[in-house]
Amino acid sequence: MLTLIKKYPLSFLVILTVVYLSLFRPPKTELDNIPDFDKVVHICMYFGMSGILWIEFLRAHRRDHAPLWHAWIGALLCPILFSGCIELLQQYATSYRTGDWFDFAANSTGAVLASLLAYFVLRPRLCKPQ
Repeated sequence: MLTLIKKYPLSFLVILTVVYLSLFRPPKTELDNIPDFDKVVHICMYFGMSGILWIEFLRAHRRDHAPLWHAWIGALLCPILFSGCIELLQQYATSYRTGDWFDFAANSTGAVLASLLAYFVLRPRLCKPQ
């Protein structure tokens, strides 16, 4: 576990931040009046999480040629499953948050967008042949 934390420090920080933001009681603000603003926040959170996972995977495995399907599982599938677990926790473990299928869809959208951007834009730039 310690080697994973050393290899992916920003990813763990982002994951802990997403857990905190997903489970704390948000204050009432003027932004609550903007329709579907929380969906934009969900897309951004999971875009950031998946993007950081991709960046750190590509950086950490630049020279050892790890299979790319590891990145697809770790940076796309795992954040989507993680978001489903968070939505279930919000529904059943808190009294002040509700699990929402549209939040799950927004989370998945953020992870998919980040994965597509990482695969088609970042991967060719970070994995240039030496």
